[in-house]
Amino acid sequence: MTRVGQGDGEHRDGEEPSPAPDATMQLGVEQLRASVDETMQLRVPEGGIPEGGIPEGGIPERGTPATRPSRRAARTPASPSAGVLRARLAPVLRPVAARLAPVRRAVAARLEPVLGPVAALFGPYARRLRPHYPRPGRTGWRRWVPSWRQTLGGFLACFGLSTLFLAGAYAATDIPDDLNSHATQQDNVYFWADGTPLARTGWVQRQAMPLDEIPEDVRWAVLAAENDSFYSDPGISVSGITRALLRTVGQGETEGGSTITQQYVKNVYLSQDRTLGRKFDEAMIALKLDNEMSKDRILEGYLNTSWYGRGTYGIQRAAQAYYGKEVQQLDVSEAAFLASLLKGAGLFDPTLSQANRDRAVERWSWILDRMVSIGKLSPQERAKYREFPEPLKSNPLYATGEQSDYLVELAMQYVKKTSKISDRDFDLGGYQIYTTFDKKREAELTDAVTKAREQGRKDHPKEARAAHYGAASVAADGRILAVYGGPDHRKQGYNESNATTVSAGSAFQPFVYAAGLEHGVRLTRDGAPTPVTGEDLYNGDDGVPVTTPEGPYWDRSGRKVSARNDGGKSYGRISLHRALALSVNTPFMQLGMDTGLENVRATAEAAGLLPSSIGAQVPALATGSARPSAIRMASGYATFVADGVHTEPYSVRKITRAGHKVSLPRPGVRRAMSAGTAREVQSALTDAYRTAHGDTPAGAAGKVGTTEDDTAAWYVGSLDRTTTAVVVYRIDLSESLEPLPLEGLGGTPADSVPYGIWSSALGTGG
Repeated sequence: MTRVGQGDGEHRDGEEPSPAPDATMQLGVEQLRASVDETMQLRVPEGGIPEGGIPEGGIPERGTPATRPSRRAARTPASPSAGVLRARLAPVLRPVAARLAPVRRAVAARLEPVLGPVAALFGPYARRLRPHYPRPGRTGWRRWVPSWRQTLGGFLACFGLSTLFLAGAYAATDIPDDLNSHATQQDNVYFWADGTPLARTGWVQRQAMPLDEIPEDVRWAVLAAENDSFYSDPGISVSGITRALLRTVGQGETEGGSTITQQYVKNVYLSQDRTLGRKFDEAMIALKLDNEMSKDRILEGYLNTSWYGRGTYGIQRAAQAYYGKEVQQLDVSEAAFLASLLKGAGLFDPTLSQANRDRAVERWSWILDRMVSIGKLSPQERAKYREFPEPLKSNPLYATGEQSDYLVELAMQYVKKTSKISDRDFDLGGYQIYTTFDKKREAELTDAVTKAREQGRKDHPKEARAAHYGAASVAADGRILAVYGGPDHRKQGYNESNATTVSAGSAFQPFVYAAGLEHGVRLTRDGAPTPVTGEDLYNGDDGVPVTTPEGPYWDRSGRKVSARNDGGKSYGRISLHRALALSVNTPFMQLGMDTGLENVRATAEAAGLLPSSIGAQVPALATGSARPSAIRMASGYATFVADGVHTEPYSVRKITRAGHKVSLPRPGVRRAMSAGTAREVQSALTDAYRTAHGDTPAGAAGKVGTTEDDTAAWYVGSLDRTTTAVVVYRIDLSESLEPLPLEGLGGTPADSVPYGIWSSALGTGG
């Protein structure tokens, strides 16, 4: 039997040639290789490239007449440069193709058993499902109408792709770690001693409240208005999102429908922009948040971050702004009105317009009815609320910018210092600060000083330009009840009640007297202290020299030091008790030297004066060279009222944050002197008041204070266990901080302007 052919292609004569073992599997590979040969391999004619370059028409194919152009040449006219390039690349590409051939055959061999049956099974269906579009066999518009198979396939494809996209987007969505600054920022609220709002500070009016501090009726009023299925929904509303998207695309009226979870996400994580991207992000974060956070926590966050108008965020601040109440004090009717504001406070605040009021009443009524329909309010309860709960005309939380700012400043400084709250934490807000300030006393003190200031401008217009009036009332237990800090904090931040600017003058005498009674006097350098009483006599003449056990006291300039009495008046030998009642200076300068200036200083500090305000330890200390503030002077005299027990003055009695108490150490309490000493000083002050003003009112005590250089006028007096100190002085702040002569602004000892303020503020009529 004759064999014909050669290599892998030989077969027996008379028989059909049988394919090589891998012929079937390599069919596609051989075709691919043929294609590669035709398009990629560079063929060089036998004998090499002829002289003159590649013939026109390209390089002839192998095994074909030289005159037949290649397929590549038929497509693209050859050029000498292209032929040269192919000739140069041929030695490089041929080995690569040779190495890849076994790989191609191996891959085909491995894939054919798997792909072959799959192709055989699904091939007919794939050919039938393959869309023919426009549809053949139809004419006109019918060519463009999809068949039911095409429609179903398109729908299933879109559904599958959408599902995959949403699943991927959900998996890729993270709940942001950083909240919007306006969502975390809160304000600090200050309250009067009676618990009514005094002022608020901060860029945002918000006070976060834990959910268990918010009444259930208030919560359900909001849920009934915004999202009654909150506890059962997945965090999003498909219908609501669809409506919102349509409105967003159409730029129409803002459309509601978002769940509370979505609204919370928008409030704390996203911007308020109405864009498709923001809406999609909102939905994805809401879904994830609903799975990772409890419903109660979401509701709590929503109630504390939502906008209610009047500059307020959160239900607690809204309750205060519209009804002057804490959120715990709201009834269901008031809660329903506040819930109506969530749809748009500018449209539902009834104080803005009659149209607003009409809308507010309608929505308020609808919310109450809605609460009945969802089973959160009984019909009997609903029947009680037929009259619309009118809110306050204005927000009571706004500061006046006048005296309240001085009060806030004092309270803020006390809180930061005493509770060790950093500036950063305090600025983040959220604190409720309950002060000791008495609203009635503050109003009376402010009114009294304002009248005196106006009278000063009238009587002494030139001198009054630099006039300052400081005043403070402090209770025997240390509470600061009222202060006058200046005409307007916005124009003058300088607090005149807390300034240590001018000397105390003769108003310092009670501290010298108390030191002598407490420590006694030393008549010899090394002798034991001798007790002193109020009946001991001292020289009350004007200009009497000050002596020490060694003789007269000389100052550094070589002059004898002596004291001066007001008006140069002399009193002869006078008891210390009487000298205090008449405000005689000379006995107390000598008493200070006999007692020891170190004891005078220690007694004044123990009674409440700040060490930094005492000044140099020289004989002038006993005549009032110390520069206490009005607050500290009132606090020092309050020690005498409290039988010698001093309580550090304080302006804040309680601090809370998010419904929880913040640590606030109690003010320091110490015994400054014996009760007997304090009572004797208070008795002398009572006589001083009676000598100058009679017996009315009963129990009043106090004395004037003047300075030798006439730079300050004081009156410090007590009544009903409250001490009030008033000081008038002149300083031109544009020139220097040195005090100027009063030039009549302080009045006279017989007609003292500070006493007039004191008596007017306390209503004594003296």
